Amino acid sequence: MHATPILEYLKKHGQQLDADIAAATGIPLPKVRLSLSDLSARGEISRCSVTRYSDGKPVEGMLCRVAGSIPPATPGRKREIKS
Repeated sequence: MHATPILEYLKKHGQQLDADIAAATGIPLPKVRLSLSDLSARGEISRCSVTRYSDGKPVEGMLCRVAGSIPPATPGRKREIKS
């Protein structure tokens, strides 16, 4: 299987937004979204739809990561789990 520049970028940088992937790789956003859909259908990545707000206007996007990878825990105190 041939790794795409998008898949390589996700492997190197972890979970990313589609717009950030497009900006970093120089691939137009519509092509990035098409590639992400293909990679998701093949089970190579996990993705979810997100809505962010810029100046009060909703901006739709996709948040993606390599399938099977778990994002690192956020820094800070963790709640104790008592048994």
